[in-house]
Amino acid sequence: MSRNKDVLKFFQAYVKEMIDIGGRNLPKAISVKSGSKLGKFYKARGSSLDLEVVLKQFYTGLKGKPTIKKLDDNNYDVSVKYSKKFCPIGGTYDPSRGTIFQENICIPYTKGFLSELFPQFMTEAEFLNCIPLNNKKTCHYILKVRDIQR
Repeated sequence: MSRNKDVLKFFQAYVKEMIDIGGRNLPKAISVKSGSKLGKFYKARGSSLDLEVVLKQFYTGLKGKPTIKKLDDNNYDVSVKYSKKFCPIGGTYDPSRGTIFQENICIPYTKGFLSELFPQFMTEAEFLNCIPLNNKKTCHYILKVRDIQR
């Protein structure tokens, strides 16, 4: 596990450096594109196109235990519990890093992923809990989904 944490720490340092050098839009663009590639992979494998099922698979792949509740036609309550106070993307408790990783990695990656699978939807996220920000084991947010008007 130590080697995995070293790799993640390198990744986190790399993202912070990208933001310092290229600005916030550089990692956002990379995250959206990476999420989109994962979405294409899901499509090619013939994975489910049910939003709740797809999100559960997505977070299970990150070693989390997701709970997704549909609140209404446009909102989902997404909660992902991890075994430790460690976010696979944002790392451990470090308030200076939490928002940076949410805005530049977590949200854009998830948007890219969902946009590829569900091009008819636009998504937004409102974070309620974030491991690097509040030192708990849970990532918790409200996913807002709306139809794109054509």
